[in-house]
Amino acid sequence: MLNQTQIKDFEDKYLASYAMKSYNSRGRVYKESEHPYRSCYQRDRDRIIHSAAFRRLEYKTQVFVNHEGDYYRTRLTHTLEVSQIARTIASALRLNVDLTEAIALVHDLGHTPFGHSGEEALNELMKGYGGFNHNLQGLRVVDVLEERYPDFPGLNLTWEVREGIVKHSSVFDKAIMFKGLAPHEMPTLEAQIVDVADEIAYDNHDLDDGLTSGLIKEVDLEESKLWVSVSRQIYKKHVKIDKDIKKYLIIKSLIDMQVTDLIQETERQLKKLKIHSHLEVKRQERKIVSFSKEMLILRKSLREILMNKLYQHYRVIRMSNKAKWFIKELFNVYINNPKALPLHIQKKIPRFGIRRVVCDYIAGMTDRYALDEYKKLFHPYEKV
Repeated sequence: MLNQTQIKDFEDKYLASYAMKSYNSRGRVYKESEHPYRSCYQRDRDRIIHSAAFRRLEYKTQVFVNHEGDYYRTRLTHTLEVSQIARTIASALRLNVDLTEAIALVHDLGHTPFGHSGEEALNELMKGYGGFNHNLQGLRVVDVLEERYPDFPGLNLTWEVREGIVKHSSVFDKAIMFKGLAPHEMPTLEAQIVDVADEIAYDNHDLDDGLTSGLIKEVDLEESKLWVSVSRQIYKKHVKIDKDIKKYLIIKSLIDMQVTDLIQETERQLKKLKIHSHLEVKRQERKIVSFSKEMLILRKSLREILMNKLYQHYRVIRMSNKAKWFIKELFNVYINNPKALPLHIQKKIPRFGIRRVVCDYIAGMTDRYALDEYKKLFHPYEKV
C-alpha cells in the first residue's frame, strides 16, 4: 500500500520542480493527521465531490435556465469539463494533477441559481451588508456552510485549494484579495491552469449550446477566423458529414487547438522567466499560464460573437430578468418574515444575521428549488 513517504518520492520523481507538491502545502485551518495512502490534495478532491454543494451544481445553470431543456450545460457538466481540460494541461506540464483537479471541482461551488444574473441580484440585495461575490461565497461554503464533520466547520480544505477559490479569475470572475490567503502573491500554476481551463470550457460549450438552441447561426461564425479555419479543415476531410457531427468535431478541435497553444506558450514563459520552484511562481508580477498573442487575437472574435449573439440575445435577457425577479421576491419574503424560512435555516440567524442567512440560503438553491419555492410562496393553489 502506498504511504506518505512513497507519495513524496513519487512527486519528487515525476513532478516538475515548479509544481506544488503536497508535502509543501501550508496545511489546513484545523490540524488533522495525514491519511495513510492519500495526499492532502486527493483528500480535498474527495471531500469536494461528496459535499452537498457539489451535488447541487447538477441543477444550477450557466446561460439557459434549467427548465429550458435538459441538453444544455449545467454548473456540474461545466465543472467536469473544466476539470478534464485542466487535468490534461497539468499533466502535460508535469504539475500536480490532484491539486489542479480539486481546484477545478471546487471553483464554482459559490454560484447562485440562474447563473450570473442570480449573482447580480444577490449582490444588489446585499449592498451595504458585504455584497455578494461567488468566489467569496465558495470559500464560505467550504469553510463554514458545509456541515459534515464533528471536529470542525466546513470541509477544512488545504490552504492551496482555498487560495484557488478566492483568486479564481476570468472574464466573468474577479479574483478577491482575501486577507488570510496571501492577497499579493500569484496563485499556484495549478490554480492558474484552472482559470484558463474555465474560459476554454465555457467559451466552447456556450458556443455549442448557442448553436443547439438556434440563438447562434453558423453564418454568424463566419466572422471568426478560428471557426472558419477549423470548419474548412473538417469539411475537406468529410465532405458529406452530418451537421451535428461537424459541429462536435469543430468544437472538439477548437478546444484541442487552445489547449495545445496554452501548454506551449506556458512552457515558453517558464523557460523565459527561469522558474524553478513553486515559490518563484508566487513571486511573479503576473500570471505565467497564458495563451500566445496569436491565439488571444483569434479567440477575441469568437468571444465577441458569443457576447453579441448569445449573451445579449433577447431570449437570454428575458431569462436573466425573470431570474432576478424570482430571487428578489424570495429574498424580500424571507427578510420581512424570517419564520417563512425552514427551521434549520432560522437557527443560523443569531450567529450570522438575517440578511446573510437569507443570502446563503438562496445562493445554495438550485434553479428548480428556487422556482418551486417561488410557486409555494406566491401561487395560491400550490401546496406549501
